[in-house]
Amino acid sequence: MRIRQYRNNSRFLKLRAPKMLASIWSIRDRVGRCQWLALLCLVLLTACKSSKTIVTDTDIPQLYLSSRLELTIPHGDATFTVNGTMKMKEGELVQLSLLMPLFRSEVARIEATPTYLLMVDRMNRRFVKANEYELRDYLPADSYQRLEQLIKNAAKPGGKTTLSGEEIGIRQLAKARIELYDFSNEPFFIEPTVVSTRYRQVTIEEMLQLLMNL
Repeated sequence: MRIRQYRNNSRFLKLRAPKMLASIWSIRDRVGRCQWLALLCLVLLTACKSSKTIVTDTDIPQLYLSSRLELTIPHGDATFTVNGTMKMKEGELVQLSLLMPLFRSEVARIEATPTYLLMVDRMNRRFVKANEYELRDYLPADSYQRLEQLIKNAAKPGGKTTLSGEEIGIRQLAKARIELYDFSNEPFFIEPTVVSTRYRQVTIEEMLQLLMNL
C-alpha cells in the first residue's frame, strides 16, 4: 500500500521535491524497501542539519570608521595646527594622514596597529617603525586598544571628539590634542604603509620631534 502511494506521488516529487529526493526515487527499484526508506530518512536529516546557520568570526561585520581631524600641538609660545584624515579598520589598523594647508598633500602619516607604530615624515623623508617592546617606555601596553576605543566613542552621537595626548597615552605630547569630526562608517580599502627606500629611518626620540617640526 505504501509503495503504491509513493508511486502515485512520483509526479509530485519530480515537480516539487528537491533534486536530491528525485535522485533517490530513481534508485528505489535497485535497493530494498527498508534500505530505501533508511536512505530517505538520512537525507532528510542531513538536509535539516545543513540548513542551520553557523556563525563564525568571519560572519561578524568588521567596523570601519573614517573622519576628518585637526591636530593641535603647543610649540613654545605658539601653537601648531594641521588638518588631516583618520581611517580605522577595527582590530587591524588606525591611520592618521596629516595634510598641508591649501595643497592638501600629505606631510606626515601616523599608523598604529596592535603590533607596531609607524610615523612617516614626508617633508624630510624620514620614518620610524617601532614594535611593542621598543615602545614600552613611551606608550602603555594597551595603547592600541585604548586608541580604538577612544575613536569608537568619539564616533557615537554626543561622544567626546577632542582627545588629548595624555588620554591617548603619549606622555611626551600630553598637551597636544586631536579633534575628530565628520565621521563615516562606510567600508574602504586600506593597506599597511610601505615606506620607500629613499626614506631614512630614525630613532623613537626623533619620532616625537617629527610632530613638533612638521
